Order: sequence, then C-alpha cells, then structure tokens
Amino acid sequence: MADPNPARIFADPEDPITATGSGPYAPLLDVDLPAGGKPWRPFKGFLVILSVLLFVGLLMTLIGETGPGGSELTDLTLNAPAEFTNISAQFLEPASRGPSAGVSEKSFRLHSGEKAPFPWSNTMLSWQRTAYHFQPEKNWMNDPNGPMFYGGWYHFFYQYNPEAAVWGNIVWGHAVSKDLIEWLHLPVAMVADHWYDTNGVWTGSATLLPDGQIIMLYTGATDEWVQVQNLAYPADLSDPLLVDWVKYPGNPVLVPPPGIGLKDFRDPTTAWYGPDGKWRIAIGSKVNKTGITFVYDTDDFKKYELIKGVMHAVPGTGMWECVDFYPVSLTEENGLDTSFNGPDVKHVLKASMDDDRNDYYAIGTYSMDSGNWTPDNPNIDVGIGLRYDYGKFYASKTFYDQNKQRRVLWGWIGESDGESTDIMKGWASLQSIPRTVVLDQKTGTNLVQWPVEEIKSLRKGCKKFDKVEVGPGSVVPLEVGKTTQLDITAEFEIDKEALERVSESDEEYSCSTSGGSSQRGELGPFGLLLLSDEGRCEQTPVYFYIAKGTDGHLKTFFCSDESRSSLANDVYKGIYGSTVPVLEGEKLSMRILVDHSIIESFAQGGRTCITSRVYPTKAIYGAAQLYVFNNATSSSITASIKTWEMKSAYIRPYSSYNS
Repeated sequence: MADPNPARIFADPEDPITATGSGPYAPLLDVDLPAGGKPWRPFKGFLVILSVLLFVGLLMTLIGETGPGGSELTDLTLNAPAEFTNISAQFLEPASRGPSAGVSEKSFRLHSGEKAPFPWSNTMLSWQRTAYHFQPEKNWMNDPNGPMFYGGWYHFFYQYNPEAAVWGNIVWGHAVSKDLIEWLHLPVAMVADHWYDTNGVWTGSATLLPDGQIIMLYTGATDEWVQVQNLAYPADLSDPLLVDWVKYPGNPVLVPPPGIGLKDFRDPTTAWYGPDGKWRIAIGSKVNKTGITFVYDTDDFKKYELIKGVMHAVPGTGMWECVDFYPVSLTEENGLDTSFNGPDVKHVLKASMDDDRNDYYAIGTYSMDSGNWTPDNPNIDVGIGLRYDYGKFYASKTFYDQNKQRRVLWGWIGESDGESTDIMKGWASLQSIPRTVVLDQKTGTNLVQWPVEEIKSLRKGCKKFDKVEVGPGSVVPLEVGKTTQLDITAEFEIDKEALERVSESDEEYSCSTSGGSSQRGELGPFGLLLLSDEGRCEQTPVYFYIAKGTDGHLKTFFCSDESRSSLANDVYKGIYGSTVPVLEGEKLSMRILVDHSIIESFAQGGRTCITSRVYPTKAIYGAAQLYVFNNATSSSITASIKTWEMKSAYIRPYSSYNS
C-alpha cells in the first residue's frame, strides 16, 4: 500500500543537515555553535555521579574436562540431575553494571558466592561461540540501534564496548550486509566524545526522509549522567557504507521535561509523519512506578514540542526503555512504513521493561489528533500481557525494510553465564536472527514472528523423519549427524481419544513454575531434546504441554526447559514459555534454530517464541545428539520432523573489505 501522507521536503541551504543536493554533507564543527550560542548543560550544579569500578577476584581451579570432582553421572533417564558439583568456597558476586548510570542491569549476577565457578575449559568456551548469529569479533554488545536499508546495504548499529567483554565505555558498533545473514564489520560509527554523550552513546533509531536524508536520534549520557537526546547524520550520503557520522553542533536537542527523573528519559523511536505536516517521535520514561511514553512533534529534528499528556501509561510497570511504535496491516501480510496509517491498520506499542528485563507489546489504535494510543484489550496491555519472546530477549527494535516491504525485528540476546566466564572467552552477547513481524491474520489478537527468509541460504543436507510413533514415556533418537548448527521443523499429532478423555485440573499449568519436561501429565510434555549427550545428563527440551484448566477448556503451552542444559553451577537454567493459540484443524508445529549456545524456538508459525542461552559441558561438538520425546502418562504422539545442518555465515572484518 502507498503512503497516503507523503512527507514534504524541507531544506535550508545554510544548514548541513537540511541542505539537499547530490554532493556529500559538509562536516559540522566539533563543538562550535552559531555566534552567541552556548551548549545547553542541563541542571548546572547537579552532583556528578561517579561510577565505582569493582574488581572481582575469582580463584579458578582447572581440574580437567570431565566436570567438577571428576565423577561420572549414571542416571540415563529424562529425569537426570539438574546440576552437579562438589566444589565449595567463598567467591565475590560480579559487580553491578548499569543501574548506577541510569540504565538496566547489564551484569548477570546469579552466582551467590557460596560455590566456586565451574572450571570451564577452552574447548567448552570455544564451542559457545555462534556460527550464524551476528556478534562482534570480540568484547561486549547489547542493544540493537538504528537498523535500516540504505544504498543497497542493510545497516546494523549496536551498543558496543570496544575495550572489554563487560558493559561500559559504550559506543556504536556498525556492520553492513546484503542479506541480513552475512556481515561486514565496519569502523565504530560514533564514540563518546562530547559533554552530552561522554558517559555513553546509548540507544537510538534511524529515520529515512523522502528526500534521501538520514536522521539518527540517540540518547547520550552527559558528563553529569543526565539522559538527553542527540542528533547525528551521515557525513557523506554518497557513501553506501555510511562509514562516517557527524553530530549536530546544537546537541542536545531534547532534555528531560519537568517532573521526570534525570536518568528516566531515553531511547527515541523512529519518527513517523503526520497529516499535520510534522514528524513525531516517542521516548520512554516513568512517573513513580507508572511506565509512560512521551510524544514530541518536530519540523526539522532540531526543535521539538512535547504533545500534551502521554501517548500511553500503564501503572505498576516501571521504567519503559527501548520503546518501539509501528503500524501493522489488518488485511495484508507485507510490513508497513512507520508513517503509514489508515482504516485497515492497527498500531503496535512495545516497551522493554527495566524492572523485569522483558519486551512486552500490545496491539491497539492510535489517534493522530490526540497523540494517544489505546490497547484493544486492556487486560493484555504493555507490560502486563503479550511478549515478543518468553526467553532471553531484550531491548528489541524493528525497522521497515523498503527493499522487501517487510518489518524486521532485532533483539539483544544476553548471556546467562558468569561475568568471569565472559572475560575468559573474550566476548559477551549476540543478536537474534532477524525476524519478520506481522499481525496474525487468523487470530487478530497477536503478532507472528518468523526468521527472515534469507536464513534458508545456510541450509544443507535435509533429513526427514515421517510419522514417528512415540508412546507415553518414550525417547527416540534422531540420526542427523552434527546437531550444534541446525534448522528444525516439526509437526505433532496427538491421540484424539486422549484429548477427549483428559480430566480437568484443579490448578492452572505454567511453564515457568512447573517441573519442566520431567513433570508428566496426560497430554504432555512432548517435543524435542536438543543438545543432549548420549546419557542425557545434559539436555534442553523444547516441548508442548496440553492441559485442561479450571475453566474446563484445553490450553496448549509451548515451553523450553534449561534446568538440565548444563552441569555447570554458575549459569542460569530457567524454564520459559507461555500459552500458544492453536486453532481448529491446526497441527501442533514448531521451528527451532540451534546455533551452539543459542536456541530460538517458534510455535504455531511464530505466535509464541522462546530464546534460550545454554552452556553444556558434555553435549558439545560431536557429542551433542537430538531426540524426539513424549513424557505424557497416557497419550501417544506422531511426529514428522525435518532437519537441516546449517553452514556458518561469512562475517568478516573491515580489513578484508579494503583488501
């Protein structure tokens, strides 16, 4: 569909940011302002908050690769022990990183200090590095920033620490790709070199204007740790790689409004164009424990006016960060430009919740006149209802890909191991496989996410397993060869008589509070055992569980159980999941991408998604195996499965491009 509100072109020949023409932009002065001007320094005299660097001393004792104590586990059942260690000592908890600076916690702090960290070997740590997910060559990465398609390239920017494998010293990394799968690393795009971003070049978004200009708005942490919004743009639009970037000399362009905390104002969205001839952006914040989204109008991206009130607010949800806002079609499967609006359009509002570190979204109606957004169902509002992903997935951002008329979602996948381990391996975090996002045309109440089609280019060697019968309490091996880089599709049919005779439960089932794959019911769990060693001491089940709730209706749950994914004691091993809508006549289906230490799972075409980080110590390299299982007490299932081994993506350094 065409945009009914094409944006007007504005230009000021005196201003490099709005000057049009075929030539490159003139570079702006580093700090100078127009005559008589002076940088706005928020809240003069505000007490500078100093970050405290805590050095963590850890005593690492290497005792070989057979696991702590060298003992062997002999339990070969699905109910193998969740962890195994006999080392006892006192160790310091990793330092907190992020909250004192005014952002969410970036350090994984599970380790209690009561036990020694697991003695990881180089072999184990090397296996954890992914083969076809995007990540820097080394060091720390977090939020995706400013994704876009420009000059024949997909551009991806990200929060990056060029100095270490922990959060801090944040700049913008930059990479480009022709297909969203194979990447070329570029030089760092923006560094912390001005008073308004000296403590961090934080999250931001790109807006492509109709005349070809690119606007990049981002949050900077000032020398006084105040969160302000800044403007940047390419130094040379004729460069398709957009290697060099210029910061507007009048930065910051936005500061926290009255009544908002100095550290509670961050992460501007992509702008959208309204019928009033103005651009609008949204920014996340909070008032006490109420999460809110502000909306600002602008004509030129340098001066802004706050729209009265807020776009939306949800009490009790806390700080909203990395807000995203975009339209979805009620009638078509293509994505929509961010500025599109019309009668057959709904709008998605998404926020990353600082309090629980999950990404929530809701579908609703946006009023251009008032600037307000209203959820279709207040019971599943932002922060209390649907999530993009029920596993390890945060700070996500979408962009409209005009190249293929689709909306693409990126998500930061953090680590679940100890910080000391990340330092040993020299890197931390990665990005999800980019996903397309559309409204579910069948339900109308949720989004569906699916790996971009380009990921299929890495497939090789398809193996099929048709109508595999799996009885109650059974585990069936699948001979697929290498299992640490896989793309898997599976369909399951369950005994119809078992569905009819299932009894009503006195309590509601929940993936996260259940006993995981070892908790047996009449209709589940059943699914796949991933990254399992031969004795199944280590395994990561991804499965369905069907239960009749207290209301007498059957509900289908989609879960991922990490509780036995590793023998290590210093990694988080949660059980994730949620319900998934299954319509009449549909088979139960899942798709799973396995790439070493990350597993991305999609149920029913992407209605429910779960991302897991796992750190096996035995089920690595050639020792990792794949099984189909059915741990139900009385029902049989029939499974049809396809697997493809996945090639490694070609992700190369900038030096190789120059040569």
